Amino acid sequence: MNQTRTFGSLPRLVGAAHAPEAAPQLAVLCLSGCLGGLELNSLKFAGWMQERGWRVTFFAPPATPLAKWAEEWFIPLETLAVRRGLAMPLMAWALKEQLERLNIGVLVVTQNKDLAVATLVKTLMGGHLRIIYQQHMQLGRPKRSLVHTLRFRLVDAWLTPLPGLAREVAYRTRFDMAKLHVVPLGLPLEQFAPPTHTAAEARHELDLPQNVRLLGILGRFDDGKGQDFVIDVLHHLRQKFGYDAHLVIMGEPTRNEGDAYLHQLERQVARLGLQRQVHFRGFRANPAVFYHAIDVFMMASENETYGMVTLEALAAGVPVVAAATGGTVELVQHGQTGLLHVWHDVAACARAVRRTFEDPEATHERVERARLERWRYSHHRQCALTEDVIRALSTEGTVPRPHRSRPARPPAINTIFSPNRPE
Repeated sequence: MNQTRTFGSLPRLVGAAHAPEAAPQLAVLCLSGCLGGLELNSLKFAGWMQERGWRVTFFAPPATPLAKWAEEWFIPLETLAVRRGLAMPLMAWALKEQLERLNIGVLVVTQNKDLAVATLVKTLMGGHLRIIYQQHMQLGRPKRSLVHTLRFRLVDAWLTPLPGLAREVAYRTRFDMAKLHVVPLGLPLEQFAPPTHTAAEARHELDLPQNVRLLGILGRFDDGKGQDFVIDVLHHLRQKFGYDAHLVIMGEPTRNEGDAYLHQLERQVARLGLQRQVHFRGFRANPAVFYHAIDVFMMASENETYGMVTLEALAAGVPVVAAATGGTVELVQHGQTGLLHVWHDVAACARAVRRTFEDPEATHERVERARLERWRYSHHRQCALTEDVIRALSTEGTVPRPHRSRPARPPAINTIFSPNRPE
């Protein structure tokens, strides 16, 4: 059963902080059963827009981490049973009825595979719904078929986080580029800088050793994230350079995929004799303490589309050593804001880490340049740019503008993520 729980080209940047009274009601759709960067970013975006005065409803499958966290963060929630294949029209009809009941005018979709049901719903509603696709992942294979082209024609705006991804959309789809907007995914910079912990305090909180060089990698346990590679880099640093270095790996297994990869990592650690130097720590909704504890952040993903953890590390003032893959090459400017290396080259990565430690003046300069650039990735900027897109659709007369009274203000999402909030 569906449930409702209520708890309370680049566009110009408009500085308005709150939605107008006549603004359309928004919904954010993410029908994922997992809890990773895409899912958390989708939920945080809904909370930030709610904080700015928008009426937002979040749609997620029932009994999933997303549904749980939506309740935890006081974001109005509608659950929707996921039906794929031949049963998808039943899911589309259920979503149509929910959107009409809630008088939703704009639907933000954050998973590419959810566009199929969203565009079907728009058709069922006679076109009286505006769809904004907020891209989080690369497109992968080309999507220029008739089915994809017809589906994308029903998308009113496509928000892509990086210029490189915009070029990929132009190359791999037949989407109308006049409706494409570069809108970087944002993060609450104030959560990461200035530091809320000293390094000693952060290490004490995470039960980590104090007087060692500490590398860190953050993300779900997945062989595409490269935790096994970073363990090999640690071993290389200790064996070849004699560094008394340690590694903290923070994350949790991917939902419904078991913990086989975690056990593989544990066996690797034992085989290399690093049981005392590698520290596994569980997922935290507020990861700021992780960044304040480490000396170097490691991004080792095989092909990261848009590494929010990389941006968090840069915002927190942590030196970044990253594989030159995917969107990372746009987020990190080699030699300017961090150091890049060839993916899966253990020796090259170890040299970059060594360079970070042995030239502290140059490392400090890179950290400071990253601090100066971090405003581009503020969540305030992401929300303001998205509001510009919504207002443009409204100005064109394509978005219904229902009258509403301003709801009671919910707890601020930034307060919920406050470093001082108990875990």
